[in-house]
Amino acid sequence: MVTRVPVFDVRPQIEGGRHAVKVVEHEEITVRAQVFGEDHLVVRAAVVLADPDGHDRPAVPLRLVGDDLWAATVAPDRTGTWTYRIVSWHDPLAAWVRDARVTIEAGVDVDLTLAEGSAVLRRAQHLDPAAVSVAEGLTDPAVEAVERLAMALAFIATLPRDAVREHLDTTAAFPLVVDRERALVGSWYTLFPRSEGAAVDADGTVRPGTLRTAAKRLEQVAAMGFDVVHLPPVHPIGRTGRRGRDGALVAAPGDPGSPWAVGAVEGGHDAVHPELGTFDDFDAFVERAHQLGIEVALDLALQCSPDHPWAQEHPEWFRPGSAGPLAPQQEVSPLDFDADPVGLYVEVLHVLSTWIDHGVRIFRVHSPQGKPVAFWQQLLADVRAIDPDVIFVSDTTSGAAAGPAMTRALATVGFHQSTTSLMVHEGASETSAHLDEVSNRTSDVLRPAFFVNTPELLPRNLQGAEPSMFAMRAALAATGSPTWGISAGFELCENEAAGAHQGVAADAYRHPEAYEVKLRDHDSAESIAPYVARLNEIRRRHVALQRLRNLVVHSVDHMGVIAFSKVSGDDLVLVVIDLFPAFRKRVGIEVTPEDLGLPSGTALRMRDEIDGTECEVSSVPLDLDSPARILVLAHS
Repeated sequence: MVTRVPVFDVRPQIEGGRHAVKVVEHEEITVRAQVFGEDHLVVRAAVVLADPDGHDRPAVPLRLVGDDLWAATVAPDRTGTWTYRIVSWHDPLAAWVRDARVTIEAGVDVDLTLAEGSAVLRRAQHLDPAAVSVAEGLTDPAVEAVERLAMALAFIATLPRDAVREHLDTTAAFPLVVDRERALVGSWYTLFPRSEGAAVDADGTVRPGTLRTAAKRLEQVAAMGFDVVHLPPVHPIGRTGRRGRDGALVAAPGDPGSPWAVGAVEGGHDAVHPELGTFDDFDAFVERAHQLGIEVALDLALQCSPDHPWAQEHPEWFRPGSAGPLAPQQEVSPLDFDADPVGLYVEVLHVLSTWIDHGVRIFRVHSPQGKPVAFWQQLLADVRAIDPDVIFVSDTTSGAAAGPAMTRALATVGFHQSTTSLMVHEGASETSAHLDEVSNRTSDVLRPAFFVNTPELLPRNLQGAEPSMFAMRAALAATGSPTWGISAGFELCENEAAGAHQGVAADAYRHPEAYEVKLRDHDSAESIAPYVARLNEIRRRHVALQRLRNLVVHSVDHMGVIAFSKVSGDDLVLVVIDLFPAFRKRVGIEVTPEDLGLPSGTALRMRDEIDGTECEVSSVPLDLDSPARILVLAHS
């Protein structure tokens, strides 16, 4: 039943409260609702957070921000499952003050008005016993009515606005899941341990790197400012159906195979590839990463080589005709999540527990869209109960990319982050629309992870591209989302595409690292690693770039250029990016001080955080050396 002070259209909420809104600790979230009542009522409302222990935090008043639209900002201060609810009521004290000022000044119904005020004031004595004496004073005929009113108004001003409440109503409690900061903010670097420290022997044989040699590379990763290092599967790789270099259907001797073809006689998902080392070596890699302030993320690919131990021990876990000798030319055999869902689930939970015990707290899940959503919902909930610090990233851009409905569904049921389609967006209109969507339309449930490439995918915008394009795409990802990342080779501007052949996609690298060991010169003079390091330094310095829901797209006077601002408290960043860097240009940004939360008349002279140059927002210079500008107020 609708109450006297009803609350409609409460936001944020996911599917009517069936799923939790996502925030991280100390992240601000704005609660909005329509709150209204009859004309003579004085409407009030507040939002009440309940912490994971079920204790209510002090109510935060909502303020009127539009036609019957009320809002307040709250910030849960620790991890766990919280709830929020909105309380609405009529404020009879405020209503009396509103009416008394009119009637007493006009000399109409003075005694009746003062008597009503006295009765209402007595109801505030639970907050301040002095309310009783003030209430008695309102009916004292020895004092002029105007003086009695003034005395009452002075006292009422000291009371909280919820001192007296009528027609009190409370909405349902809506869930908030509060994660640690890394669930929102991170700079990722993907590397293949077998490529790090690889060398060529005297006979021309390529000697792969190991977890121990990869650990030595972590210093360079840290120097670039990355705080998450992502590893593809480090498990034994199958031999049956193994593909060769460039995805060739037949592997040549020495071809290492794809890490995503998991499983061999040496073990499955809970084992380390012997050529990479042992669990002791993996532990040493994790320890070194932690010493450098880096977390380790491991790829979770629930797909198996026909050689996987599961294929022999549990053939029922595979789709008919997909496992073992029935499909000798298949590199990967798909799992059947319907045949023995309980047994398969228990084994996957065991796999996760194994790696969690070895220091992994982040899993990037390869193609989760190919498995039941209900499976992920249960698995992620159970892992959260075991260790709430574990983070899962939904990589729906791998394999056959998932559509928006599946991507959102996976985020809704528990994935902490989701890769998005940013890497394939090129034009200003579509790029701006994507930024607005992930920041303002889906941000209550889906946290975007902006990756500019993957070990296999070389987006069209980077194929044959110059370093300026690589720098621009890095700046776009690093400033557009709190989480961004690159795969090894990006900083070296590797830009050769495969073209469609032998089943390899046209947007793949010419020699994808998934099928070979890469020999790289990370000290190359062509590297844009210093630029990447500068981007990560800027991200660390500006809290506005570490938040998601604060992005506002602005209009510019030049096609192919986008601009957006991010504001958090006193921290203001204005980003201008030339999506097609080719020649020198000056662009004007259609933005006012008020648009940026600044006082009217504030001079918008800006300083570029990348190179320190200054400009006006009406004339921002862009060129091949500076395809992106990360601007702050020049005096800040």
